[in-house]
Amino acid sequence: MGLGSLKDKLMNMGKQHSDKVEQGIDKGSDAAKKKFGHEQQVDQAAEKGKDYFRNQDSGPQQ
Repeated sequence: MGLGSLKDKLMNMGKQHSDKVEQGIDKGSDAAKKKFGHEQQVDQAAEKGKDYFRNQDSGPQQ
């Protein structure tokens, strides 16, 4: 399995289970904040990650 097909498979899983993806991003960001601090930057990165998965339904962005 190539990286492209792995990415496609993960994206399809993300679309089907978007609530779980967002929960995972939240858990990961909480762990990063506890370990590294930088709460504002971690929160911004988490929101960008969530936005990326939310926008996959509308196709590529320009």
